[in-house]
Amino acid sequence: MRSPTVLSVHNSYRQLGGEDQVFASEGALLEGAKHRVVYYQDDNSRVRSGLIAGAGASWNTRSYGRLKRLVREHRPDVAHFHNTFPLISPAGYYAVRRLGVPVVQKLSNFRLLCPGGLLLRDGVPCEDCIEHGSLRPAIAHGCYRGSRLATCAVAAMLGVNRAAGTYQRQVDVYIALSEFARRKFIAGGLPQDRIVVKPNFVAPDPGPGQGQGGYALFAGRLSEEKGIGALTRGWHVLGDIPLKVAGDGPLREAQWPANVTPLGHQSRESVLTLMKDALVLVFPSICYENAPVTIAEAFACGLPVIASNLGSIPEFVRHRYNGLLFEPGDAEDLARQVRWAFDHPQELRAMRANARREFEEKYTAERGYKMLMAVYEMAIENSQRRRREAS
Repeated sequence: MRSPTVLSVHNSYRQLGGEDQVFASEGALLEGAKHRVVYYQDDNSRVRSGLIAGAGASWNTRSYGRLKRLVREHRPDVAHFHNTFPLISPAGYYAVRRLGVPVVQKLSNFRLLCPGGLLLRDGVPCEDCIEHGSLRPAIAHGCYRGSRLATCAVAAMLGVNRAAGTYQRQVDVYIALSEFARRKFIAGGLPQDRIVVKPNFVAPDPGPGQGQGGYALFAGRLSEEKGIGALTRGWHVLGDIPLKVAGDGPLREAQWPANVTPLGHQSRESVLTLMKDALVLVFPSICYENAPVTIAEAFACGLPVIASNLGSIPEFVRHRYNGLLFEPGDAEDLARQVRWAFDHPQELRAMRANARREFEEKYTAERGYKMLMAVYEMAIENSQRRRREAS
């Protein structure tokens, strides 16, 4: 197929994270391959409260009109939606599909299954809304921003669009980032034959480091779901192993022991430099992660990952091959795995080589581009077939 023109759509977050980074990276990848990319982006900084966010998420007339004008002006071959919540809303799908443009939706979080987006409650994974086929458990527990009222608004958005068949009829291909996530979305009711797995990629290639810094590294948001509690407790046990913490968030004032150096927010370039010098990356999340860019970046730097044995993570981190796994939330097990890594330099060197090999085989820009083109081709074919069937 000829190089498609792509409409790339994203509702960015107040605190930029992995989803925002992937939106920018995929746009740059497409532009570098000489595709014409048309961007439509909205920003959560305009949202003043969780209630307003949920209330406007069912249908945004402003986004609908703007996207229709963009499609008429630029005539894209495919529309790639990264995040529509809360300001773009599923109205975006209708706007582009009514003008004949196929729709791709990336599933970077679990918002279509869980108003909170994480499938997490009280510090442990929760699948009540999937198992009961209802969003009532989320409302009862106030899973969106700890507010039942705001959760009602988000649940209403999901309920209205489920009843309208939006997620069944308006999206031609869904991109799940792992097999684990794909299974959860199928269990939650998304069409099985339209969900493909395409993990994130890393570009440009930072190249492997040498791990000469002698420290462990945490890089990410300092929040409960990222396992900061277990990380803090674990490092109180590891009194002689240095840890550098790159990131910011609500738990920035955590009580770190003396062998921990909080660095605050760091640029992506600084994080990659830290990765190249680190001996291990610690990834202690207690929620279901999809395909964390941080892990792919670590592998690109030849950095082994010590991670929670939870959700999709074992698809990426293989125990004593390119990293180590520990029981989620178990600070003592985390400490044991870190200690083992620092006490076994020869095995750690082998894991460094394997981590880099994993990147070269699975997470390069070249592989990501080929997979993305296959997704777009599938979306165009699905859209054409469905139009024929409807005529």
